[in-house]
Formats: sequence, structure tokens, C-alpha cells
Amino acid sequence: MARPTKVRIQDDENGPDAVDVHVGARIRLRRTLLGLSQEKLGVAVGLTFQQIQKYERGANRVSASRLWQFSQILDVPVSFFFDDLPPELAARAGVAPQSTATAPVSNDEAILFKRETLELLRAYYRITDPALRRRLYDMTKAIGASQSEPDAA
Repeated sequence: MARPTKVRIQDDENGPDAVDVHVGARIRLRRTLLGLSQEKLGVAVGLTFQQIQKYERGANRVSASRLWQFSQILDVPVSFFFDDLPPELAARAGVAPQSTATAPVSNDEAILFKRETLELLRAYYRITDPALRRRLYDMTKAIGASQSEPDAA
């Protein structure tokens, strides 16, 4: 009986696997969205923050059972970690790309993954007064619109 071939999809022989890097980035994204430190996530799964760092960089592979643990603690389905897998990466791995990942990430979408954006969103939603939150929203939109006008200094 033939042994299945192992598909290795990394950019070079010495670097981490591209899928592991993607999964790690998704762990970091969700952890950051929830406002968890690497240390707090590590405690929740019984690891050190250094081990969490290695997972997030893709230096260490996340096992199926550990991925399940992360999904439970981070309150997302396991599929979350594979969402937005770039089509070329999926093709190199020999899997069909997800329909949501048919286009490359635009600059506007990349902004959503920045720490500053995530911190701003968390702070915004901590404002309990809906009227105050709406005034801040309107003010921010107005400032942004004035900055994008051609005549703006």
C-alpha cells in the first residue's frame, strides 16, 4: 500500500509552513480582538507566552487538539483559523480556495488587522452612552471626510 505524500507548502526549506503562519496570524488576530495578552491566552491553554508567540509566528505547528482548545477559548469555530486563506496558498496545498478568499486583501482591509484599529474599536464600544458614541462616530466621519478633500491642508 502506498504511503500518502506529505504536502509541504513553505516558501523555502528553512522557513515555517505558510499555512502555519496563516493559522498563527488568525490566532493573534482573535486574541487581540478579545484584548487578551499572550500570557493570558497561554494560561488558559496551559502554555507559556513564549509558546503562544511561536504558534502566532507559525514557528510551531498547532495540533488539531490545540486548535480545538484555541477555538473554545477564543470563542470561534475551528474554521475561523483557515478563513481568508489566500487562493494561491490553498492551490499550492491542493485544496479548493474558499469563496471568501478569491481576491487579495486590499489596503482598506489590511487596516482592519492593525493593532491601532483593534484598540480603537474596543475603546469605542466601551462607551456605554449610545448618544455619546454616535456623536463620536459623526465627529470622526466629519474629520476623516475633511482630510480626504483635495483642498484640505
